[in-house]
Amino acid sequence: MQSPSVVGRNWGSPSAMDESSAKKARLELANGHVKQEAAGEGGAGALVAAEYGSRVELAVRIDMRVLHCPLCSHPYKPHVFKCKGGHFACAACVAELPDGQCATCENGGGGFDPCPELDTVVSSTRIACPYAGCGRLVVYHQAAEHQNGCAHSPCHCTEPGCGFVGLPAVLAGHLAAVHNVPVHNIQYGMVLRVQVPSEPQTRLLLVAEDDGRAFLATVGALGAAAAVSVVCIRASAAARPRFTCRMWVNLGAVADCNKVLVEMQMRSTTSPGAVVATDEPTFLPVLPRYLVPGDGPSMEVPLSLRIDRVSPRSS
Repeated sequence: MQSPSVVGRNWGSPSAMDESSAKKARLELANGHVKQEAAGEGGAGALVAAEYGSRVELAVRIDMRVLHCPLCSHPYKPHVFKCKGGHFACAACVAELPDGQCATCENGGGGFDPCPELDTVVSSTRIACPYAGCGRLVVYHQAAEHQNGCAHSPCHCTEPGCGFVGLPAVLAGHLAAVHNVPVHNIQYGMVLRVQVPSEPQTRLLLVAEDDGRAFLATVGALGAAAAVSVVCIRASAAARPRFTCRMWVNLGAVADCNKVLVEMQMRSTTSPGAVVATDEPTFLPVLPRYLVPGDGPSMEVPLSLRIDRVSPRSS
């Protein structure tokens, strides 16, 4: 994770600026005016407090260790604790200490109490998402979770040996233009009917007309049968599945007769090229008798597919 752009001198507590670096210090308010400026070539100069009123944010630098527990090295999240000797620890680590005593303090005199002051720092320190196009400022201890689920997280090409990496929408264009992966436009809640070659590792790119979201259907071998899976091309650690998919095949022309159907919550991945249909949590098994002749030498899967967006704020 990148360092926050909010750096103090010591990891355990804030400190004053070095005299050598305080030749000219100033506080710039949101409206662009300078509230106070410390004079002094060679003078120590200190900032005078600005008027305490409406919320004003500052872009500062801080030693990353201030925001991490020294015992487990994970970012602090409220509530943070401080022992009588001045040492800090997160709540999870304090709960595991024998008798709740600080291991650093001598003579066992280091009982812990909540530290609301550091809680305030931890809760208000934010960093920018590193992915181009996002621009969100995220609370520091939530940054890893955000990056794992960010819609602007780069994705890898599906084709073996290709090192292309880009946003999902850009990757979709790359697959179609460079690797000739067939592309079909879909609309959420509407059925797409398409015949897909039953050969293993056949891929079909699905692009939603509503929001440009890209999905990848993959065919795999299941003995003499075929298996079909669908994934969403995006960051893989989204908080919850936000798309559902229904896939089915019919035996013969009667729509509801001898149907094989699966309904699943859509999994997401930034590496769709690594997807193997039969390794997915849910896939559609297609027995040989459901296959139909195609334009080429292989039999094809007469696939019906519908993707639904569970939340209008899917990202």
